[in-house]
Amino acid sequence: MSLSYRENFIRTVRFQNPEYLIADVHINSAMWAYYKRDLEKVVLKHPSIFPNYVPGSIDFDNMHFSFDMNDDNYKLDEWSCKWHYPLRYLAGVVVEHPLLDMENFDTFPLPQNPVPQLSEQEWAKEIQDVQSAKLRGELTRGDTEHGFLFLRHTYLRGFENAMEDYALYPENVDKIYDMILTHNQKLVDFHIRRGTDLMYFAEDLGTQTSTIISGDMFRRFVKPAYAKLMQPCKQAGMMVGLHSDGKTLDILEDQIEAGVDIVNPQDLCNGIDELQKRIKGRACIQLDIDRQTVVPFGTAKDIDDLIREEIEKLGSPQGGLMLVCGLYPPTPPENVDALATAIEKYRGMWF
Repeated sequence: MSLSYRENFIRTVRFQNPEYLIADVHINSAMWAYYKRDLEKVVLKHPSIFPNYVPGSIDFDNMHFSFDMNDDNYKLDEWSCKWHYPLRYLAGVVVEHPLLDMENFDTFPLPQNPVPQLSEQEWAKEIQDVQSAKLRGELTRGDTEHGFLFLRHTYLRGFENAMEDYALYPENVDKIYDMILTHNQKLVDFHIRRGTDLMYFAEDLGTQTSTIISGDMFRRFVKPAYAKLMQPCKQAGMMVGLHSDGKTLDILEDQIEAGVDIVNPQDLCNGIDELQKRIKGRACIQLDIDRQTVVPFGTAKDIDDLIREEIEKLGSPQGGLMLVCGLYPPTPPENVDALATAIEKYRGMWF
């Protein structure tokens, strides 16, 4: 393979005939704590899937995970939302919402500037560092927090209040979105000036069966807000990615119209055939491989069949497909082995 990771990534996104299929398999710390060295043995069998793993780099003796463990772990984030993390290593939930009452909006303390304040000399070095990374074949990227807009609204207001805002109090949505957009625009502007390759936005917009809000509500409120952040990136020549879990099939085309180059649908809840029909060739599909049924509980043949079908239906010699998979307990090591084996087996199908 003669192309650097960066060049292959860009060619994949731009449909410019990459050399290989990018597949990123991420192992959550809870998996390492749960399976320890049994998992390490599998990872060491597949250096092409886990190229950066260093044997002995994880202190298994001081890692512990159980579904019965309930940690009394709370954290206040930069927006004054209080989070509870009941299961170690896994995502938490907001339990205290600072804007339950919109009468507090005018005195709400804004978070600190999300980017460093640099002198002209520091900026020159920052830009040079980005260019040097590109020359080394590294993809340069900027990332928002997970929950950068739509979810942040629910964190601030509480879920029920946020849903009432969309239906009954659109002025609340406008106020909160303007505040959040102003904050995130600073981050976007920072990465535009750096010359970053990719700006990646992240939040969840779907449940298991539908979007959280209707498509009409998404198009009224969320889509134009996304465009305000994404279009400047596009104009600067950057690629734009958007992560979202859940069934988002009915708004994927809206995401593309807002400026998304890399959509990140989950495979089974959206449907492989539907993804092929609706968006194949229109944007790069960073397909989120099932982590709820087939990968954790299926047989090796089930996993092999799934990966083959996805690459066969959504891939092409021109590119436009990446795979990403997050691994969590109780996915057993043998299923991790089957997943890595299937990716290795089929990733060259189109190349």
